[in-house]
Amino acid sequence: MTENSDWYAMDAASVLRYWDSDPGRGLSMLDAETRLAKVGPNQLQAAPRPTALRQFLSQFTDFITLVLIGAAIISGALGEWIDAIAILVIVILNGVLGFIQEYQAEKALEALKKMAAPTARVIRDGELISIPAVEVVPGDILQLEMGDIVPADARLIDAHNLQAEEAALTGESTPVKKAAGVLADAKVPLGDRVNMVFASTTITYGKGTGVVVETGMDTELGKIAGLVQSVEEGLTPLQQRLDQLGKWLVYACLLICAVVFAVGIWRDTSLSLLQTAGLPGYLGQYQHVVVELFITAVALAVAAIPEGLPAVVTIALALGVRRMVQRHALVRKLPSVETLGSAQVICSDKTGTLTQNEMTVRKVYISHRMINVAGAGYAPEGEFRYEGSGKTPSARVDRVLRLAGTIAGRCNNAVLKPPPADGTAWSIVGDPTEAALLTVAGKLDLWATDLQATYPFRAEIPFDAERKRMTLIATTSDTDDVWLPAENGHPSNGPAPAVALMKGAPEMVLARCGRVYDGREMRLLEDEERRGILTVNEDLAAQALRVLAVAYRQLPEAPEEDAVEPDEIERDMVFVALLAMIDPPRPEVKEAVYTCNQAGIAPVMITGDHLGTAQAIARELGILKGHERAISGAELDEIGRVKLESMVEDVRVYARVSAEHKLRIVRAWRDQGYVVAMTGDGVNDAPAVKEADIGIAMGITGTDVTKEASDMVLTDDNFASIVAAIEEGRAIFDNIRRFIHYLISCNIGEVLAMFFASLLGLPLPLLPIQILWINLATDSLPALALGVEPPEPDLMKRKPRPSSEGIINRAMAIQMALQGILIGGVTLGAFALEYYVLGNGDADRARVMAFSASILAQNLHAFNCRSRDYSIFQLGLFTNRALVGAFVLVVISELAIVYLPFFQPIFKTMPLTLNDWAVVVALGVIPLAVMETYKLTRLALRRLRGG
Repeated sequence: MTENSDWYAMDAASVLRYWDSDPGRGLSMLDAETRLAKVGPNQLQAAPRPTALRQFLSQFTDFITLVLIGAAIISGALGEWIDAIAILVIVILNGVLGFIQEYQAEKALEALKKMAAPTARVIRDGELISIPAVEVVPGDILQLEMGDIVPADARLIDAHNLQAEEAALTGESTPVKKAAGVLADAKVPLGDRVNMVFASTTITYGKGTGVVVETGMDTELGKIAGLVQSVEEGLTPLQQRLDQLGKWLVYACLLICAVVFAVGIWRDTSLSLLQTAGLPGYLGQYQHVVVELFITAVALAVAAIPEGLPAVVTIALALGVRRMVQRHALVRKLPSVETLGSAQVICSDKTGTLTQNEMTVRKVYISHRMINVAGAGYAPEGEFRYEGSGKTPSARVDRVLRLAGTIAGRCNNAVLKPPPADGTAWSIVGDPTEAALLTVAGKLDLWATDLQATYPFRAEIPFDAERKRMTLIATTSDTDDVWLPAENGHPSNGPAPAVALMKGAPEMVLARCGRVYDGREMRLLEDEERRGILTVNEDLAAQALRVLAVAYRQLPEAPEEDAVEPDEIERDMVFVALLAMIDPPRPEVKEAVYTCNQAGIAPVMITGDHLGTAQAIARELGILKGHERAISGAELDEIGRVKLESMVEDVRVYARVSAEHKLRIVRAWRDQGYVVAMTGDGVNDAPAVKEADIGIAMGITGTDVTKEASDMVLTDDNFASIVAAIEEGRAIFDNIRRFIHYLISCNIGEVLAMFFASLLGLPLPLLPIQILWINLATDSLPALALGVEPPEPDLMKRKPRPSSEGIINRAMAIQMALQGILIGGVTLGAFALEYYVLGNGDADRARVMAFSASILAQNLHAFNCRSRDYSIFQLGLFTNRALVGAFVLVVISELAIVYLPFFQPIFKTMPLTLNDWAVVVALGVIPLAVMETYKLTRLALRRLRGG
């Protein structure tokens, strides 16, 4: 709405004047309605979605599908209606399957959507009212308190201990402390604009008032949503490869048609007539020959194109998607599955993706001993053990530990909520740091509700940016024996009526401490011990741990809340412990990163958090190691595009980055030719998620903007599901290669048999209807069965495929050609053997022999295609039961076509004798026997070399 975006650089009074708003009365209802009509509702503009019809028609736009439609039209024009109908049925089936999957994925995504800020509390006409968030307008006076989701960008007017969690927008894992003052710097990064609150962020502590300055698409959230919509989608690697394959097949078919047609004309007609009588006279005499050759050439072209390829690819992807749903990954677009399988780089946000976005106390320092705390997240489960020895704390240290837990759990304003009946995760209300303290208290069986009842609230000296500590004053009971030490290490005559409990930055807490309690006695805190504690604090901070100190003091009387003197209360405190916490990595992520490294995939952390924290987490997970680098967003600003591209392979951690930085990083990898996946949950991740070859959003914590930008949504927010998706993607691509290998090698065999028969002057060994049936038989059940082949054992130990590598590489092409020659030789051999040797020149009977031998050879060849390297005896004959079942069904259908009178006139078949079948079987097993011998020989040679 406005050209001014530097609201943080203006004082609050100037902002109020700009918007003609009063902090006490707010806007009038009439003024608010006028502004709403002018600027529009406070919501993000969604990119227009394609209609269901358009989504369905888009399934028919890839090159090979268009070729098949063209082949069907030509077949119909030549009167080959069975061929035409069969091809169209396959094409339509493919389109329906693709449409259903994408439509269901979109509906599932709709179910994941959540409203970001359904209501807002504003002052209108001097009254505080609650209104729908979409009705908030610039100039509205917002009232904010703990737990609120901010509905729009606002300039703070006043703030009382206000903190906001901005991880979804900036990537900062800890809440940002807010203040209403002016920021004088001309350029302040988004994460450091402490006098602003932003749409979709959450208030975790304190209270505040702000004037709305931007709504809808003008908010920082809206700007990122605009970036998402501006990113253009390209073809996935699978789509590109299938497009290349389709074009290659078409060119090959045109060449085959031309050669066969020319050879037939040369063999069956008099070319001298063309020279003497010209083209009209030539066509008049040989019209029937020309038409027959043209039909044969087209039939051959149809045979060369694997009609079932798009359908089998779609079905294989759909089956993979179903398996992935069981592994907590929702795929929005079918080709995305394979794309993830070819990923060479995974750019991941830290907060909430690699880590749990749940602060967790990892270490407690008590009485010169460091104690490790097990467990992660907000679940109050985990043991306490000495660092190094692994032993449980002694009774003496345990007393201090429980004292520290009591202070941490009572000097606290957060709420730890147990999991609901239908869930497994603990949740919080309030500041994540305070929630971590509640959790560590819970691990000691010290619960906030019990502590509040035992130590009723009397007064609070709140935390602020200058004091960096908080003190709570509570009354104690007559029977309380927790605060045993009184003065000079001697027990008191009885419990004091009140106690002051303090937590805060170690240097600020220690400055107020004069004594220390070690579980046996209370003694003076000497300077040497004070320096030692501060050294421990520095060591912990160097590990990217956030450290708080806890202390207490017994009070001779309980002061009234309005009579608390901080300097009087916060003196001569008793130091108890240091508690060190961090937003921990998800437990399964380290193994997932290790698997990625084994698989040759580069994991890259991109976060808005501090560099030291990012480096510590990255080292713990195995992302950052050896010579690899970590840089900040400020350093990235000084690096140009060319330099970034030259160094991007060496940088594994980017910290304090913005949405624009993330886009630059993803583009730098892609410009180097890498296939990039980007994971994320925050709004700030969305543009890079959409820019990547495949974007992965988190389903639980992910924002709607990021889900809309993604190709895949992880329904459990579990990083390990990404590894499962990578494995599934690789397995799917392997299976796509298997059935492409199978289909094309079989079709090569058919083409070679037809071509050499034409070249040698033999009758056609297969009729067009027989070719079509062979294609339908091989393109359907066996090919589909190869699409569910279990992954090979070394699947996740291979390097990713080069992005430039097509579906068919050189080794695969050579193998397909050799196997095609074997299949073609079997087909033509069966025909020639019957036609010239065993029979009496009956071409129809010879075709039945060729037809049967071709089907048997191709179906046995499917077992060859299970692996290029492993024998079926290594894999296990029945480990792919679907393929065994497909083989049986195809053999039964072949027998039905040969023996049932209904099919005989359609397919021009006749019954075969046992001797005929002996010849068919002997010839049909040749391709399988040759390839098995080759694989076993290679295995023996490898073992010999290894020995």
